[in-house]
Amino acid sequence: MSFRELLGQLVASVPGAQGAILADWEGEAVDQVGLIDDYDLKIIGAHKGVILHNMREVVARLGDDQLSEIVITTTQAQTLVLPVTNDYFLVLTLDRSDSLGRALFEGRRCAQALQREIV
Repeated sequence: MSFRELLGQLVASVPGAQGAILADWEGEAVDQVGLIDDYDLKIIGAHKGVILHNMREVVARLGDDQLSEIVITTTQAQTLVLPVTNDYFLVLTLDRSDSLGRALFEGRRCAQALQREIV
């Protein structure tokens, strides 16, 4: 299955999902699917890549093993950042009022499927 198909299934399976993007360690988009503008989704992915990089450094300094996910909640949106491999990560953005639990479940499942496709 292609990256785009996996991302499309993720967006379709999460109520309120606005977009999903697979990006590389530099924050460059590999593939994306979204209801929002492609450029905006790429910017979200790049910014969340910076946050992921910084959080990984903090976790390493604390002596913990690996960061498994980041949830960012604002008044209007929720964003999930899920590492897929050391070099790739998944970002899912959704409306604030929708189910975080469902988004995490589907996001984890998608990240595992993407990992199988990458490796």
